Amino acid sequence: MVKAVVVLGNSQGVSGTIHFTQEADGPTTVTGNISGLKPGLHGFHVHALGDTTNGCMSTGPHFNPAGKEHGAPEDENRHAGDLGNVTVGDDGTASFTIVDKQIPLSGPHSIIGRAVVVHGDPDDLGKGGHELSKSTGNAGGRVACGKSVNNEKTLAI
Repeated sequence: MVKAVVVLGNSQGVSGTIHFTQEADGPTTVTGNISGLKPGLHGFHVHALGDTTNGCMSTGPHFNPAGKEHGAPEDENRHAGDLGNVTVGDDGTASFTIVDKQIPLSGPHSIIGRAVVVHGDPDDLGKGGHELSKSTGNAGGRVACGKSVNNEKTLAI
């Protein structure tokens, strides 16, 4: 089993911890808790770069090794990093589990070392008709991020 963890944060009080686990060549299970967000849906993506030197803006675009359009997690045509939305309750928190086949923790397309980003608005899953729908899901600004690290070696970044 391979495991990774992301510690999310920003200067406006958003925080969270996201855990990734993968058995052999099976799908990756993502479990997380995030707090400090406005209620509703928030886009949730793996971005190409693990660089957070300029906050969430230096994490690059969505992780997309196959060069596909943005889409929903269940779509065949989607960025590997397109994980859809997390739902934040009235108390400002989200707890979730996602199971995904396109975000491995080992091999040439591993997401370890890449960033996870929570966006300020809902991801329209490439179906919104907005000019950004097919590239970002029109999910708004980047409100929190963190770099994924193998938690066999370390627990936080």
